[in-house]
Amino acid sequence: MGKTPVLLSFGHGYSAQALARGLLAQGWQVIGTTRSEEKAAAIRATGAEAVLWPPVRPGPLLDRATHLLVSAGPDASGDPVLHHCAGSLAARAERFDWVGYLSTTGVYGDRGGDWVDERSECTPATERGRWRLAAERAWLGYWHDEGLPVHVFRLAGIYGPGRGPFAKVRDGTARRIVKPGQVFSRIHVDDIATLLQASIARPHPGAIYNVCDDEAAPPEEVIAHAAALLGLPAPPEIPYEEAEMTPMARSFYAESKRVSNARMKAELGVRLAYPTYREGLAALLAGETGSAGGT
Repeated sequence: MGKTPVLLSFGHGYSAQALARGLLAQGWQVIGTTRSEEKAAAIRATGAEAVLWPPVRPGPLLDRATHLLVSAGPDASGDPVLHHCAGSLAARAERFDWVGYLSTTGVYGDRGGDWVDERSECTPATERGRWRLAAERAWLGYWHDEGLPVHVFRLAGIYGPGRGPFAKVRDGTARRIVKPGQVFSRIHVDDIATLLQASIARPHPGAIYNVCDDEAAPPEEVIAHAAALLGLPAPPEIPYEEAEMTPMARSFYAESKRVSNARMKAELGVRLAYPTYREGLAALLAGETGSAGGT
């Protein structure tokens, strides 16, 4: 009987919890870090162990782990995990079977709707994109210099249960903001979990993978499709120039690109359950209906 694998998940949020559900069902142990006791209680309710970090010392956690997942976001001062754990990670580099770093396709910047793949130059257009690129390079430096088996996953716009457009369409707050030529790539959270499990099964340290579905689409089309699924009229179109948006929302519209997922399919054999937003939204709506009407 082999040793039980243990995933230590720094910043145990939405995507990490989707991966954890699958691993826990396979008999793994999962340790998730968070900054709040309320979130810790929610993590424990899933069957994972929760740790308030910081301030808990990372060394004993790292000693237990066979696999690491990092989804805690960087800021102007850099990556928080490396800030607190750099020496501990370097000293233990050879003990880990796999390390995953969750980044963003925002590192590519704006391409005017053109295609990018993992070989494309990274020219982030936002401060957050620049922070992510710096964090990616820092983590990959630990692969090159210390042998830490780091894999980088550049995630497109994430959606899934609790993160779909239906609530806003129903309550009338959804908006169809139109910027000609604007397209986004997306990925269902369950497909992220599938991809991460495939990488764990077939490690390729130093690899970078785009994680997205097959069809980048204009955001107004997605909202219109969600309305159609609900049998409701599509919200009226609002020209981008006239739309009132937060700086965060406006930053998403600063970038338009189509992201290739060919590498994740070829190297990891991943088949997407939700190859476009159409399948994903249909499944979300079916899940809502099942939750509402099931036992």
